[in-house]
Amino acid sequence: MSAWADVPALQIRQFADLALAEVPALAREILDEICREHPRMPLIRDEHGDLMALVGIRRALEDFVRHLVRQDGRRPHLDLDVFQEFGRGEGLQGRSLNSLQAVYRLGVRLAWRRLAEIGQQVAIPPPAMYELAESGFAFLDGLVDESLRGYAEAAARQAGERLRLQRKLTQALLHESSTGAADAAKSLAELSAHAARIGWALPERLAIGVLVRPSRESVAPAVGPEVLLDMESEQPLMVVPDPGQVGRTEQLRRATAGWTGALGPAVSLGEAAKSLRWATAAVGLMERGLLPSDGLLSCTEHTQALVLLPPEALIGDLSARCLAPLEHCGPTQGRRLAETLLAWLEIRGGAPEVAARLGVHPQTVRYRMRQIRELWGDEVDDPDRRFELELVLRAQRLRGELAEPPHRGGATGG
Repeated sequence: MSAWADVPALQIRQFADLALAEVPALAREILDEICREHPRMPLIRDEHGDLMALVGIRRALEDFVRHLVRQDGRRPHLDLDVFQEFGRGEGLQGRSLNSLQAVYRLGVRLAWRRLAEIGQQVAIPPPAMYELAESGFAFLDGLVDESLRGYAEAAARQAGERLRLQRKLTQALLHESSTGAADAAKSLAELSAHAARIGWALPERLAIGVLVRPSRESVAPAVGPEVLLDMESEQPLMVVPDPGQVGRTEQLRRATAGWTGALGPAVSLGEAAKSLRWATAAVGLMERGLLPSDGLLSCTEHTQALVLLPPEALIGDLSARCLAPLEHCGPTQGRRLAETLLAWLEIRGGAPEVAARLGVHPQTVRYRMRQIRELWGDEVDDPDRRFELELVLRAQRLRGELAEPPHRGGATGG
């Protein structure tokens, strides 16, 4: 039960009247003291020209005293807009709430000192005044809660604005620029202006990453502020500055844990679109199961697949022409001959070396090579034809149509 319940109503009324009469001067005193303790605290005026801080302090004191008089057990009503605006302002200025909380504590301490003097003046019993002090600190918690809401709102707004500006800068980087010197200078100036708005330093080299969302509700990867994110694209994009920096790739892989995607090759600032094309091609191959899809893939580690697999129509036509001699062989025999021919083309060794590569007996290789020469004749000795054959056979192996060589020296039948 509240100790104020034992205080006569008339005595409470006298206390409240004196306290309310003191509010304007007390609010001014509190603000002056705050300004002395925190000289850098900005003082903003509302649309009527009044200091918002002074208005907020005065209203907080009035609400607190009126709550004391009501004695209905409800928390005092707060002017939410004023205290939320305080927190919002701290967030927009990039400051923490520490200084604002210190201001609140200072205000409550000064207010309690004056209210204690008024309590003595009208003979309020000590238990009631102790309870008043506890209520004051609970009231302080309420002020902080409202400021936190405003602060969180400002942080969310800033985060959203930064993401919007990051997307705008990303799209500007990916825009194909003209080769003219004047256009290039203008483009660089525009990029610099976009980058300056978010404090991003234009790098000499960068790489573009393409990500695949694990789900619609997926939270953005926790990349550092130096990496630009465009989360509004169907496939989110990353702009990675200085991708050759030691540890950068591993850092990105940790940050994108749970996501899949590809990081394009490093290019100069004006060639970002080229890096995007390679990353997009890699993601397409990942989705078809032709490249690993268990995390962030680096295009530079899969150059052969990216060069040989995407031009399928051209490779398919070349394969049909180069491998026509195998049409009359059965599927198993044709595959074994193709694998043997590819091993021979890759290492250009004798039967023992090719046999070691394939894990078969050298005699098996000799038998197959005789068949290959019967099928292709002197074409296997022509450098241009050998190049074409190796090209189409490597493409088939990348697609899984030919087996990877076991790289062992054992012997099996063939």
